[in-house]
Amino acid sequence: MPTTSARTRMDSIDSIQRELTAFSRRARAIASQIHPGLTLVSYAILDHLRDVGGCRGTDLAGHFLLDKSTVSRQVATLEKLGLVERSPDPEDQRGQIIHPSETGAELLRKAGEQRRQAFLNRLAHWSDDDVAVFADLLERYNAEPR
Repeated sequence: MPTTSARTRMDSIDSIQRELTAFSRRARAIASQIHPGLTLVSYAILDHLRDVGGCRGTDLAGHFLLDKSTVSRQVATLEKLGLVERSPDPEDQRGQIIHPSETGAELLRKAGEQRRQAFLNRLAHWSDDDVAVFADLLERYNAEPR
């Protein structure tokens, strides 16, 4: 593999694609370790629900760019596992707000601790500056329009 300075833009794009695929595979494996009934998508949905304090299924579909039926199946699985609950939407009584249950919130708390420790271990030999640059670049990448 060429050094950073000798890489063409296409070499770099290919490397980014490979590395993000590897990252995604690790994330999927970690999701199933956190709870055997969780997929990466269901874990991401649960995590998002915690971050936003709950939302409607249509909001989830829009956020994740998923079909409403896909979100509905994922939420049904999370509900069956006791990880989410529904409450009436105060702005529209026909709708429901989906939010993590106490069990779901505790699972996320424990998972967050495990993930943080895994990153600390994986990046232990990196300098603080390298970790900061990596964080900045990931934030920049994820902030780009889809």
